[in-house]
Amino acid sequence: MPDTDQLEPFEDLDVLADQYARARERADARTLRRLRDDFVREALPFAGRLARRYRGRGEPTDDLEQVARLGLVKTVDRYDPERGSFTAYAILTITGEIKRHFRDHTWGVHVPRGQQDRVLEFVHAKAALTSELARTPTVAELAQRLGVEEADVLGAQTSAAAHSTESLNAPLGDQQNGAEVGDLFGTLDGDLNLVDDRTTVEALLCELPARERRLLALRFWGNLSQVEIAEELGISQMHVSRLLSRALTWLREAMLSDTPPAWTGAGGPEHRVAVTTAPDGVRAAVHGEIDRDNANQVRRELLSAAGTCGHGRRLIVDLSGVPLLSAAGIGMLNGVHSVAQGRDVRMTVTGLQPYVARVLAISGLREVLQD
Repeated sequence: MPDTDQLEPFEDLDVLADQYARARERADARTLRRLRDDFVREALPFAGRLARRYRGRGEPTDDLEQVARLGLVKTVDRYDPERGSFTAYAILTITGEIKRHFRDHTWGVHVPRGQQDRVLEFVHAKAALTSELARTPTVAELAQRLGVEEADVLGAQTSAAAHSTESLNAPLGDQQNGAEVGDLFGTLDGDLNLVDDRTTVEALLCELPARERRLLALRFWGNLSQVEIAEELGISQMHVSRLLSRALTWLREAMLSDTPPAWTGAGGPEHRVAVTTAPDGVRAAVHGEIDRDNANQVRRELLSAAGTCGHGRRLIVDLSGVPLLSAAGIGMLNGVHSVAQGRDVRMTVTGLQPYVARVLAISGLREVLQD
């Protein structure tokens, strides 16, 4: 018998198949088994050549040859000379077995056959476009090349990522202590302890005034410095420092108590102007900080109180509940004082806290507004 590995496979296998078909017609069971084994042995080089076409695709060559030989045995057992060329039938059967092996044994997770075919088309199209464009193609370009929707390309891309998976039992580097990849998983996540705190802070932030929420966002999410925040909000750096300190102090106290403490800064529910009638005029008690955000509001309420005084009477502005007075607050008091003078109303301030007293002294309004 000639060496079939050196002959043209199509011509040689068809001759062998014809000889085998004629011989098995008059052979008994024992002879038929020997003829079958001899035919398979003679055709093994052909199966090996088909298997080697699929080298370099992640499967060992020996495994591919075993699959190809199994396909060859099936071809010999099912061959019917009246249905055409043995070689053509063998190619279809053997390559089909090899492809089935790749489909069933090389995917890390189960993927439907149709999706596997789309993945192969996606991989080939991506490689071709990468070569043509000298860059990684976009999803739209791949969809246009394949003639499908972009969603189908994204699905094929996701499925392709599931083709090869790593075992958790794979050795970890070159270590000799037997460590495996799975040893890296299952450790305690330190961030889990912060979940309750994050949830609590998120709820408390919603109770802060809009200015304080924006200030905290600029500082801790925007990573801006106090100087940059001051420029953004149009206030001084010292004012930003005070606002940050007060907001953070309130958050700490609120997190440690069952009931959040009342917010006494500007914009909070405690900020108000309470107007009462005094024996010689009207008393307006201001509560909360006075800055750029609420100075106009306080100004309107104090002017409204001054309008109820009447000529020659007094407007007593009680600032005992004001812990902070900004430049906008100074300008507001000065403006209200000028309007009150025009209405023949004498305006005085009382109950100055130390910081507010120093601010008024520096501005020169303390002597004007106090008795």
